[in-house]
Amino acid sequence: MDGIINVYKEKGYTSHDVVAKMRGILRMKKIGHTGTLDPDAEGVLPVCLGKGTKLCDMLTDKTKEYRAALLLGRETDTQDATGKTLAIQAVEVSEEMEAAVREAVLSFQGTYMQIPPMYSALKVNGKKLYELARAGKEVERQPRPVEILEIEIEKLDLPRATLRVVCSKGTYIRTLCHDIGKKLGCGGCMESLLRTRVDRFRLTDSLRLAEIEKLRDLGDLESHVLPVDAVFAELPELRMAEEREGDKLVHNGNPFAPELAALSGNPILSEARVYDSQGQFIGIYRYDGTKKRYQPQKLFLGGS
Repeated sequence: MDGIINVYKEKGYTSHDVVAKMRGILRMKKIGHTGTLDPDAEGVLPVCLGKGTKLCDMLTDKTKEYRAALLLGRETDTQDATGKTLAIQAVEVSEEMEAAVREAVLSFQGTYMQIPPMYSALKVNGKKLYELARAGKEVERQPRPVEILEIEIEKLDLPRATLRVVCSKGTYIRTLCHDIGKKLGCGGCMESLLRTRVDRFRLTDSLRLAEIEKLRDLGDLESHVLPVDAVFAELPELRMAEEREGDKLVHNGNPFAPELAALSGNPILSEARVYDSQGQFIGIYRYDGTKKRYQPQKLFLGGS
């Protein structure tokens, strides 16, 4: 089974736990996830199967959407509600405060420099930050640019606010909550987090592990697996002609001349999904004008 399945990661599981359970359910080893979700977070976690594991890095880079519960007036060492309380401050319930919260939240739209939290899997000098944090050590972290593409308040009931956030890769939503609280001067932390979308994978289409197991038993799981080539549906298709030469070249991951493709008139495509003459997906090729041939960019033959 090759492709991507949209898993609903439930609370209490790490992303690695989900992969381990999927290996047991599907009885296959070549499985990988597309971006870590904290154990207390839940929601969309695309899981790559077989040849689809080559897509893991590509999907990690995609835009993500979240629904987060922000609690104002409390700061913690983990920047979420599970951490040790560092400071508590009363939050005024008033129209003025509501206006200030709305203004502060919206001010984060766009690119801003975010300092990664100590409780994260990022490494400094070969050691994961959360390992240092658990040992009581805090090290300097360099701020990194992240992009908040969209941010809005779905519900405001002070001291809580429910946020919808669309952001770039590498964005820590709990740090965003912390930073909003800091800007307001009262502190803040993330109470809960739900990932509602990763690229084209949406919450409404996600499957819990128990549902996946049931679909496996019914023999209907494959219909819920997105084929590898579907990820590149926006690219035009290029198929080898009914000739052994073209098939042999692409089966070995080699470049090929445009005339070996079965495309009427042989128009040049800058980038394309390439298939052999029998319709087997080979990978993504890009045309090299200097060498006048299609060069492989990402191949999906064999294993990962």
